[in-house]
Amino acid sequence: MGKRPAAGGAPARGRRTARALWVLPPLSALAIFFLYPLALVIRQSDGYGETFRQTAFREALRNTVTIAAGATAGTLVLGFTLALVIAFVPFPGARALSRFIDIFLAFPSFLITLALLFVYGSRGMANGLWTDVTGATDGPFDFLHTPWGVLLAEITYFTPLVMRPLLAAFSQVETAQLEAAASLGARAPRIVRQVILPEALPALAAGGSLVLVMCLNEFGIVLFTGAKGVTTLPMLVYSKAILDGDYTGACVVAVVNVALSVALYGLYRLLLAGKPGKSRTSGKGDTRRARA
Repeated sequence: MGKRPAAGGAPARGRRTARALWVLPPLSALAIFFLYPLALVIRQSDGYGETFRQTAFREALRNTVTIAAGATAGTLVLGFTLALVIAFVPFPGARALSRFIDIFLAFPSFLITLALLFVYGSRGMANGLWTDVTGATDGPFDFLHTPWGVLLAEITYFTPLVMRPLLAAFSQVETAQLEAAASLGARAPRIVRQVILPEALPALAAGGSLVLVMCLNEFGIVLFTGAKGVTTLPMLVYSKAILDGDYTGACVVAVVNVALSVALYGLYRLLLAGKPGKSRTSGKGDTRRARA
């Protein structure tokens, strides 16, 4: 006698087919709107050796990495400090300020740069106040058109990207731990270093890696500051494609920029691989945690 087909075989195949049909539309959209344009850029790129030998490319690569690394370091320090104050130092409006961070993330980058120009530009408020008080012709603030201006704008804009995961991590810190450390005579710097910082390291790594990748690909801030002699890889893509009409060279720089971003993201994932998160036991339901 022949074997009878397994019960439920047809329904199982039907479920697999249905799942495949559900997956097909997003995969098709991904292929059409992302993979296909990226494949066109890669296919159009040619003459890597010639582009790599250009002084403009080497300077743009150096500026991109240097500014991105400096901005990331600045956002980590500033973001950790501000998140620490919001989460653990009680003051009126702390919760509202924490909510404002979510809104700040929706602001376009050029808006932050424009605001800095209003304050620190050559005709900005700070220089205007200085000239009114001293009677001088020009004010002392003239750094927005330099790499320092780009750094300030990027740190200002990207710091909330570090603060948001930090505030989420600090909300899991039990205040009983902090009170126990304080009762044993630990001062605030030691509590931060030995109790709070270990809890914040995964959030710092996540926020820092995101800021680093975003800074590597930032275009609007560099363009709006008008920094003289500060050409990054995205700016070089723009100048080659739009100003010079060198689309092949622009595609080469774009591929390098994408490869650099993907490599850094892969390095971040590699560093986090094999590091299981700590399982938190909340104990009783009335365990107190940080406010933010």
